[in-house]
Amino acid sequence: MDPLSDLLEGVRARTAAFCQAILDPPWALRIADGAALALATALHGHAWIVPDHGEPTLMRTGDVAIIKGPHPYTVSDDPATVPDIVVHHDNRLTTMDGTDVTDALRLGPRTSGLTRDGSAIVASGTYQIGSDVTERLLNALPDIVLVPAAEAQNPVMTLLAQEVGRDGPAQEVVLARLLDIALVATLSAWFARPDARAPGWYRAQSDPQAGPALRLMHDDPAHPWSIAALAAKVGCSRAALARRFTALVGEPPITYLTHWRMALAADLLRTSDHTIETIAHRVGYANAFALSVAFKRIRGVSPTQYRAGDSLAAR
Repeated sequence: MDPLSDLLEGVRARTAAFCQAILDPPWALRIADGAALALATALHGHAWIVPDHGEPTLMRTGDVAIIKGPHPYTVSDDPATVPDIVVHHDNRLTTMDGTDVTDALRLGPRTSGLTRDGSAIVASGTYQIGSDVTERLLNALPDIVLVPAAEAQNPVMTLLAQEVGRDGPAQEVVLARLLDIALVATLSAWFARPDARAPGWYRAQSDPQAGPALRLMHDDPAHPWSIAALAAKVGCSRAALARRFTALVGEPPITYLTHWRMALAADLLRTSDHTIETIAHRVGYANAFALSVAFKRIRGVSPTQYRAGDSLAAR
């Protein structure tokens, strides 16, 4: 495994919501579905993505955007257009005063609008995320990631666009798999851009020393790694590895490993009924006490408190 693969593992589209909107100007949709992450593309025409705080982003035909939630934002034909429809969780649509118009605007499976002849078609898929591991990915992203059509993975997006309005057996599964591929492809294309300011752990993956060390820690986080053990595996001196890793990733190898273990432990505490002792062994600590000391030092609460729901204090 590598850092990006591990982080994306938590964003698989198991509970994704899909939709396409067919629109004529002036139009504006207020997106208030609370999704942690959305992937959108303009299949026809253009759309402006307008955050409540920040500059609007123009999405032209074929461009692909990743929008980081969960705060509401607006998608419109023009940044000045005032929204008249609100998109809620599960693609429920209301007017601004709360009147439900989901059925009135339904044109077909996952498709809404007044007519099928609109000048703009916007398709999207959204993710609900509850993973500390994945939040490490989200923290590395700006609020809006835009990949131009020339750099986007057009075959994947074309197939997703073809399938989003269809209905049939296992269609949601098909869409979820396509959305996952589209998300990975879009992130990879964006990270490869020279102006993307990709996180250090992404840039380090291609380094002959830091890259293998990262993969070793992600492959087996429970192993009793030391800087000496990592350097021996990578084939360089401890000083060289520490210097190179810190310069690229932004923190020393063992510090990175500790934070990675804490993210894994937090996810296990939240999503499993394993004992703290079992979780400790799975993430590289000798016993529950050792994990508890490290977890409280980094997260501010004990594993027991975190599991009981005191997670806000741990961020």
